[in-house]
Amino acid sequence: MNYTFKDDSPIFQQLAKALEDDIFLGTYEEGTAIPSTTELSVALHINPATVLKAMNLLLDMDLLEKRRGIGMFVKDGAKERIKERRKKEFKEKYLSPLLEEAKRLGMDKKEIALLIMGEEK
Repeated sequence: MNYTFKDDSPIFQQLAKALEDDIFLGTYEEGTAIPSTTELSVALHINPATVLKAMNLLLDMDLLEKRRGIGMFVKDGAKERIKERRKKEFKEKYLSPLLEEAKRLGMDKKEIALLIMGEEK
């Protein structure tokens, strides 16, 4: 666990994103426990309340589940939920603006595909 925090957004959001990445990449498999709030706060030298906010964010995103007395676990289907949300965000952030600009430029699908494949005219 080697997370680096920057000043551009709150630490709890950065930690939630880092944990989400770890779930998506398989560091924490579905059904397995993630480190406790205390373990994370000690290892990362951050306030336990900050870690708890990150965990609650992941709970709200339906990626973690709390098991009373034993900790937080990655929920079944979490990886697929992350993938679907990221695909939607990718479309909204990158593809939609790209297609809108291509339309303004009068480009057709073939031209766009060639550009994406690196075989521009």
